[in-house]
Amino acid sequence: MGREHADDTPVASPAAQIEPAVEVSGTEVTYARIADTRIRGYLVRPAGEGPFPGVIVIQEWWGLNDNIRSMADRLAGEGYLALAVDLYEGEVATDRDGATRLMRASMERTERLEENLRQAHGYLIAEGATSVGAIGWCFGGGWSLRTAILLGDKLDAAVIYYGRVLTEADDLAPIRAPVLGLFGENDRGIPADSVRAFESTMLELNKAVDVHIYPDADHAFANPSGTRYNEAAAGDAWERTLAFFAEHLRE
Repeated sequence: MGREHADDTPVASPAAQIEPAVEVSGTEVTYARIADTRIRGYLVRPAGEGPFPGVIVIQEWWGLNDNIRSMADRLAGEGYLALAVDLYEGEVATDRDGATRLMRASMERTERLEENLRQAHGYLIAEGATSVGAIGWCFGGGWSLRTAILLGDKLDAAVIYYGRVLTEADDLAPIRAPVLGLFGENDRGIPADSVRAFESTMLELNKAVDVHIYPDADHAFANPSGTRYNEAAAGDAWERTLAFFAEHLRE
């Protein structure tokens, strides 16, 4: 990931500040408790009485920053109860070295991250979510897939934006949710061959999977604060995301 983000900074750009389609209200909440630690995230509600379908929004390798809060706002603007989780438990990276350190540290405590996501799902259900999906980018894309594996039939949909995939049948067998995967053809960190192998294994297991690999798009093509932002691919991916969630999360 360090190579893929060599020239990036996690500074929210104007393109990241797209206004939600409807009025939303966001607030910091405690959604999980692990050992003696309270885990805080960003919960966004659409205007109206609800109930609403819920979405677990999983950070990039930078952490829970303003870009991810903006994405949660946009999802809430489409009628979802969006919870942006914090897998770094309060830390946010401001440069590549910091992000590398935080990501590596998190991968040494995967059971804690799994519990974080398990409690995030429970929190959304307790808040009245009628169904729950997951979405993540980069580091979070990989964890969106792992959330589908972790939660099995408790998760209703998962979206992976250029996250690391798994290809072994035993690893993917627990998945019950339909999965949408969005990748860049030029991504050296998540090669197209591995994506196709993931897709092939999912199909062999009779899993619902829809994979799109965008020509001339790179890793982080949907991150408007990064150097690899691809407006056309990002726009198409977002429309596919909304259609996918509408199909699988709405009654």
